[in-house]
Amino acid sequence: MEHKIGTEQAEAVFRRYADMIYRIALHDLKDPADAEDILQEVCLVLMTKRVPDDEEHLKRWLIRVTINKCRDLSRSFWRRNRESIDDYEHLEADKPPEIIEELRQLPENYRNIIYLYYYEEYTVSEIADILKMNVNTVKSGLRRARERLKSYLTDTQVRKGDGNDQ
Repeated sequence: MEHKIGTEQAEAVFRRYADMIYRIALHDLKDPADAEDILQEVCLVLMTKRVPDDEEHLKRWLIRVTINKCRDLSRSFWRRNRESIDDYEHLEADKPPEIIEELRQLPENYRNIIYLYYYEEYTVSEIADILKMNVNTVKSGLRRARERLKSYLTDTQVRKGDGNDQ
């Protein structure tokens, strides 16, 4: 016999079988993100469809739903037509120096100017246009941001050096 279950019952069943559902999906799809998606989809089915009454049939039903959802995902247009990112490693840009923390310390207007200039490679006049600023304001902001970054980086190097001398 089948019946709809309430939210609390569905949550209890889901907690009991979530690991099993995830393992089946991961085994089938070999991708943790896809397995998590299947786990969510099975949870939705559990909450919206009629489920078997007894425990053994419920477990089998969940396994079947999981396998069907995995099969649906495997057959989907998106899954069949995606390419591995590994095929495009040759296009990867050189890794920028690790100055993220120092950049975050800058005031927002300086961060934006530095980001647009160095990471997006806009010219000073293009940045002025984007940020609706005067060109000279962007130039002075770029100069001041560089000075602050230099100060932050110098302080960081000094702190690192002090720690190594002891």
